[in-house]
Amino acid sequence: MMDRVFIIGTGLIGASTGLALRAAGFAGRIDGWDMSQLEMAAAVQMGAIDGRAADRENALELARLANVVVLAVPVLAIKDWMRQLAPVLRKGQLVTDVGSTKVEIVELAQKLYSGDETASFLPGHPMAGKESGGALLAEAGLFDGAMWLFTPVSSEIASIEKEWRGWVGCFGSRTLDMDAARHDELCAWVSHLPQMLSTALSAMLEEKFGDAPEIAAIGGRALKETTRLGASPYSMWRDVAMTNTEPVANTLLALEQRLQHVRENLRTPELRDEFALANRFRRRR
Repeated sequence: MMDRVFIIGTGLIGASTGLALRAAGFAGRIDGWDMSQLEMAAAVQMGAIDGRAADRENALELARLANVVVLAVPVLAIKDWMRQLAPVLRKGQLVTDVGSTKVEIVELAQKLYSGDETASFLPGHPMAGKESGGALLAEAGLFDGAMWLFTPVSSEIASIEKEWRGWVGCFGSRTLDMDAARHDELCAWVSHLPQMLSTALSAMLEEKFGDAPEIAAIGGRALKETTRLGASPYSMWRDVAMTNTEPVANTLLALEQRLQHVRENLRTPELRDEFALANRFRRRR
């Protein structure tokens, strides 16, 4: 029975996971670790974690005591912690993550967590978040109504994995299992491309207009909505770009070609057809 959780990374997603566990009725102990002392202090103060690791060595000790270890850090850091944890954890424990890309994580998990006496590993990705991070923005209801994706390493489901999936359901999340490569392809289109588009547009506007007051005056809601993701931190999206490079590059190329098509048809009925397709997509959502 799950009675102890250790969260590595107490920013927005990690702290929200702790708060969601408490709100769902989890009565066990939740410890945490973060490179930032301020993030850990905030997570303790808001009740997302009960205690914090003093350093990385202490973090490994707390991980040994936990039933479930949640890796809530960027993808490259997730892979680093997977390597550190594998030799010290045991059968019956579960390691899960919240990374935005899954192929490289699944490949590493198959190497490190596939033995008879190793901990189980369940790759996960909650489709929830905000354009800004940090424990102070965490909330218990962040995952309510959101899709929590899993890309299982094995067809065998350990009892601790079933229990963790149950808690995720108690967060109010819907869950869906899928192949890791399919996950990365779909997320490149519906999550990573919108981020890169918003980033490029925001950077272009900053370069073109800077702090010109007219932009704020006439930009309105459309500008705010299309550039909202431009506030996202590079530290997280760097890892997405590095671990899902080809799918993201493919979506960007497709967008470049689509924009060229629009540019070349500003004065033809093709533009009307483009609006019709866009309207159809929105009506279905």
